Amino acid sequence: MALKESMSKEVRIQIEGMHCAACVRRVTAALEKVAEVKAVEVGTAVVRTDGNGQAAVDAVNRIGFKATVAPQV
Repeated sequence: MALKESMSKEVRIQIEGMHCAACVRRVTAALEKVAEVKAVEVGTAVVRTDGNGQAAVDAVNRIGFKATVAPQV
């Protein structure tokens, strides 16, 4: 039986206010706790998600940063 391929997609999130490595660690930790997020690259603000990225944005906003889903390129 073939495994069903994941429906996840890459979503770029713009995050304001990250100024240091500690900020990157906080944002990474918050995003890794979001159930629908499958992978995180905070240095480039990219998450792989099964959703539309809003849950990831909400997680970053909850810890004091301003995040939005970036327009698709």
